[in-house]
Amino acid sequence: MARTLSQCLIVDTDILIDLARREPQALDYLNEQHKDYSLAISVVTEMELIVGCRNKKELGNLDALLKHFQTIQIDADVSKTATILMREYRLSHGLLIPDALIAATALVCETAMATKNQRDYRYIKGLLLRPYPQY
Repeated sequence: MARTLSQCLIVDTDILIDLARREPQALDYLNEQHKDYSLAISVVTEMELIVGCRNKKELGNLDALLKHFQTIQIDADVSKTATILMREYRLSHGLLIPDALIAATALVCETAMATKNQRDYRYIKGLLLRPYPQY
């Protein structure tokens, strides 16, 4: 069952890492995308970013950053879709569980996904990828 998020863009973890590092291209890219889309992340991205925090200050900074994004939770539809993706692409392309869950989130929500790691996702049928950086 699809849950369409109108005019939404799922942002992959790699872009948020660049944003947290204050890389100007990340801020410019997301500001440009935000003109046309509401920005969202998978809860998997949130968890990946938490793992990268070294102390409570960094965790607080992350919490402040994430307030600008809608977080999409894993539900039965995302889980089922991620499992299908793992069955289809794990052996042939080395798909990892976090990437399967993030891609499944975009597929279930019928929305595009922005990532700079195009190679991690480009083979997934039906996944609409937006490149980063675009310049």
